[in-house]
Amino acid sequence: MSDVLTSLTRLLNLLDSLLGSAQYFPFLLLGTGIFFTFYLKFPQIRFFKHAWRIVSGRYDNPNSRGDATHFQALATAISGTVGTGNIGGVGLALYLGGPAALFWMWMTAFFGMTTKFVEVTLSHKYRAEDEDGFIVGGPMYVMERRLNMKWLAVFFAVATVVSSFGTGSLPQSNSIASGINSTFGIPEWITGLVLAIILGLVIVGGIRRIIQVAEKLVPTMAVIYIVGALGVIFANIDQVGASFVAVISDAFTGSAAAEGFLGASFAYAFNRGVNRGLFSNEAGQGSAPIAHAAAKADEPISEGMVSILEPFIDTIVICTLTGLVILSSGVWTEKHHTVFQGFDMEFVQGHYSETDPADRNALFTHLSFTMEADPVQSFDGGIEVINGVAVGSGFTVLHNRSLAEEVRYYEGDSPFTGELAIEDGKLTNDVTVKGKSLVHSVELTTIAFTRGIFGDYGKYIVSIGLVLFAFSTSVAWSYYGDRAMTYLFGVKSVLPYRLLYVIGFFIAAVADTSLVWLLSAIAIAFMTIPNLFASLMLHKEMKALIDEYWHDFREEHPDGY
Repeated sequence: MSDVLTSLTRLLNLLDSLLGSAQYFPFLLLGTGIFFTFYLKFPQIRFFKHAWRIVSGRYDNPNSRGDATHFQALATAISGTVGTGNIGGVGLALYLGGPAALFWMWMTAFFGMTTKFVEVTLSHKYRAEDEDGFIVGGPMYVMERRLNMKWLAVFFAVATVVSSFGTGSLPQSNSIASGINSTFGIPEWITGLVLAIILGLVIVGGIRRIIQVAEKLVPTMAVIYIVGALGVIFANIDQVGASFVAVISDAFTGSAAAEGFLGASFAYAFNRGVNRGLFSNEAGQGSAPIAHAAAKADEPISEGMVSILEPFIDTIVICTLTGLVILSSGVWTEKHHTVFQGFDMEFVQGHYSETDPADRNALFTHLSFTMEADPVQSFDGGIEVINGVAVGSGFTVLHNRSLAEEVRYYEGDSPFTGELAIEDGKLTNDVTVKGKSLVHSVELTTIAFTRGIFGDYGKYIVSIGLVLFAFSTSVAWSYYGDRAMTYLFGVKSVLPYRLLYVIGFFIAAVADTSLVWLLSAIAIAFMTIPNLFASLMLHKEMKALIDEYWHDFREEHPDGY
């Protein structure tokens, strides 16, 4: 099993290095948003106020073609984006890249507002109807009906189905189960089973039931989470200013080492911030256009304007709150007791100390995947353990990109005694390892929420928010996946897909967290790259649609807004 996991990990890391973690990917993503921002003259600023008027229902026409109102389409799309990316994803970005990563999440959101405006507008314009009379849309219809690139449309649709598991089912279930277990001690499999049953009951009802769930869940979960976050921020208000300074000052230099955090280069913080920003708001991924295509609107541009609000709400508001909670509380540099996961644990040769600058620099180079020669060597050999404590020397345990402390080994619930076999830095024995190290994702955010006015009750706010956020994301992504299945194989393929989706949701509850996040990053890239290509191909059409919209709007509303 260890060999299979190692081989799978290497394959996924290779794919990720060619896609989402490749040097070109964040430039492609940000570059597309920057291009459209200037080409369309900053629509995320010019149309921001008008977008709120549209979503309020001021211009709604009940006779327009579609299955949802502007607000319902927005709520459904937000339910698909506001998920573990806002809780665990921010924690992961700061753990990897330090404060600088939050700055690049902001940039991804700001320029992503324009990218989403473009992709939603085009998908709404080229939408169609399925065999049952429901609206279907998304980038695959743009690629086929406008660009006459059926092969690319099929590739995107397949990627959407895969990404529905990699973004909507697997990481959401994994994060919920992990968060509930750490807070309430409920086994992951029980949480996964209960929520999988509820998920199945919701998504069987199709788009109408999904819309009903989304429009009620989104406002509720936002209020609960924002109140909890402000409770931490106000309790650590003296550190908020310093946190903002660190975010901005580190943006172009990378984040320096601080206590247990070994530092992050500019390139690493930039890459992780952009990637986590995309995972959070999905701007450019092509997912939200599938939900917005169902909106009742005669003008595609009007629905595109509504979508501008998504990255703003999702990243600039909610992710910023999470980031400030983590940074101002200081937990991102602290080591905490945790169970070590094999994916994040490594045994290296020699003894390293955080207090030695040379050791810190060597470990920083080792963990940053730079082009420099790696000064740290993996450990191979046996380690003697007596009553859970390693008595050998000549090695150091790394976990979660930090030097592990107070490491203990267990066989079941009892301390392990015997010899550990280490191959290429990885533990091959079937033992449980516990100790102190940096933590990330949901676990980091949960700890941070206990450092506010709510005290230990803060972790319950995270757990409730996590369940609502992640579950709503899973519901929305099931819709994206079944629309892609409808495009590929017709309406009859939807039910088998939904059953597999629910099963995957349950299995992911007990899967390795880091492996799930890695799979998610790969699936996202497979959607994003063809979608950005299609959007860029139609840049002139976008400008023409904007001009046409305002011409018609002024004729219909001569007195102004």
